[in-house]
Amino acid sequence: MVISLSSPLHVGIYEHHRLMDSHTSYEHTSEALPKLFDTLLQTNTPKRLFFARGPGSFMSIKISYIFLKTLSIALGIPLYASDGFVFNEGRPIKAIRQLYFVKCDDVIETRILELPQEQYFSLPEILDEKNFGDTTEPLYMLPAV
Repeated sequence: MVISLSSPLHVGIYEHHRLMDSHTSYEHTSEALPKLFDTLLQTNTPKRLFFARGPGSFMSIKISYIFLKTLSIALGIPLYASDGFVFNEGRPIKAIRQLYFVKCDDVIETRILELPQEQYFSLPEILDEKNFGDTTEPLYMLPAV
């Protein structure tokens, strides 16, 4: 499980849907993912890959998607994705300046919020596969500037 929507990056290893091991990195996603997976793949054989496909940091989402899609193809295992609201208790996710992504009734939109919102994402203790689907293209969703 990979969450790379904002810093820090979170990677979790699940066995029978339970979080068995977790790793956090404040490095750039492009630096952290290869290092973490180089280490993790020495002792783990993934059967499926899961990630948060957005919204959030455009570059981190793009890098995570390309990295995990490539790994999925190379290992011959499926890739599944969910939106990031699953991992932050449905709180707003920062877009730019005072603009935040919010999810209401399964619709993600942008709203201006006057007060800064805490950006905290966490790996669930139990991985609920019902929250994931095989639509894995990133949710970039940034408005034109």
